[in-house]
Amino acid sequence: MSSIVVRELRQHLLGRVDAQLAPISLVISAIPPGHVDTIQREVAESPLGLWQSDSAELGVERLDLIRKGLGQLDLTETGYAVYLSADGAVSRRLGQAEGPELPRLTAAVATARAGEPFTVADADGAEWRVVVRPYAAAGGGGSSTVVMAASLDATNATVSRVRLACLVGGSMLLAVLALAGGFSIRAGLAPLRRVEETAAAIADGDLTRRVSEPATPNTELGRLAHSLNKMLAQIEQGVAAKVESEARMRRFVADVSHELRTPLFGIKGFSELYRMGGTEAEPALARIESESGRLARLVEDLLLLAGLDEADGPALDLTPMDLRTLAADARHDFAALDPSRPIAFTGPDGGAAASAPVLGDEARLRQVVSNLVGNAVTHTPPGTPVRVSVGTQVGTEGAEAVLVISDEGPGLTAEEVERVFDRFYRADGSRARATGGAGLGLAIVRSIVTAHGGRVEVRSAPGEGAAFHVRLPALRGGDPHAGHR
Repeated sequence: MSSIVVRELRQHLLGRVDAQLAPISLVISAIPPGHVDTIQREVAESPLGLWQSDSAELGVERLDLIRKGLGQLDLTETGYAVYLSADGAVSRRLGQAEGPELPRLTAAVATARAGEPFTVADADGAEWRVVVRPYAAAGGGGSSTVVMAASLDATNATVSRVRLACLVGGSMLLAVLALAGGFSIRAGLAPLRRVEETAAAIADGDLTRRVSEPATPNTELGRLAHSLNKMLAQIEQGVAAKVESEARMRRFVADVSHELRTPLFGIKGFSELYRMGGTEAEPALARIESESGRLARLVEDLLLLAGLDEADGPALDLTPMDLRTLAADARHDFAALDPSRPIAFTGPDGGAAASAPVLGDEARLRQVVSNLVGNAVTHTPPGTPVRVSVGTQVGTEGAEAVLVISDEGPGLTAEEVERVFDRFYRADGSRARATGGAGLGLAIVRSIVTAHGGRVEVRSAPGEGAAFHVRLPALRGGDPHAGHR
């Protein structure tokens, strides 16, 4: 930008010099060489003296031109004018007594550049602005060339000062811009520094850290911060899930080891006792058989849960069936296990039991009902009333087949309700262990129901009994005509 300003300024100043040289060169070209000395003397003494000159000698037109240019003709200090002969030699001089040594100009060069200002350098390297004009003497007295030159020292000095000012001003402006740019970049990178600090904190293990989102969420930094926070939340959830899964696995391994150890130690103990002669064969074998059966059931339950946990889902033999058949069987099971129990057989809302058609694996669903019946018998005192309810209800996801097994036993606390479906969890550990339970029955119930696309819920409170609700998608098309006993 500064170079453009300097160049335009120089062109402007040269234009002003050219505007002064053009009329003066016309004046000088109107003066015959023979009258140069007289005109210089008369101009120096009094410009009015020229009005007395012989108009016949100069010619009326030239004299008029000289008169008009007198106001601009000041060559004694600022200008330089010479008459050149045809071979380029100086024949007459106006202005400075010792003019600059300009390049030699022949008549041909003067004719080619007539009236066109151009710049030349003298022997000392100083620049001069030059205008040449051909001159034909009156009366055919020969031809010569008038050279008018003006020094460009003042112009160059002005341009140099402006150039220096532009350089200084430009340098200062660049310094200010660099300083402002540094502050701006530092401020713009501040969010990225916060991202870096957050990333370092997360790398050190603090997964709760988040990037502070700017007040302008629609900017690039705002969207970046939002995306990073979303990603960090997912990472935190994933790590938490992994930690929880590892903790569950450790608990699972510990629980399995404990459950396997009990029957294995029983088998080992009675075997050693019999070998040592401490007991008869029949009671020892009976106890070994009991512990072996317990061990087999535990292994079968674990294999079942492993199959239900497969990524592709368990292999289910789905056929149309009616949950009312299973509910009727559950009523008979209660009666067989504890004839003293009052048993009610109703619908989910308290009315008569109704058909509940579903598409399910009957063997697996029978296991669900069997586990729920066994859970009620195990965890309630003998003679405790129970209710088996079955029918259909319209839920948030459409029609559902519902089977409910409830009791009026001691109920469950809020903590027990939350964990009742966990594997190896026992609400009453000592009693469950005494009856041979491993804490897998309700976990199997939930896994089987989930595999059928349903859900199982428990509603209970201390002293108010417990009700286990099995909800499965109802089969479209109505009753599959499954019988009930």
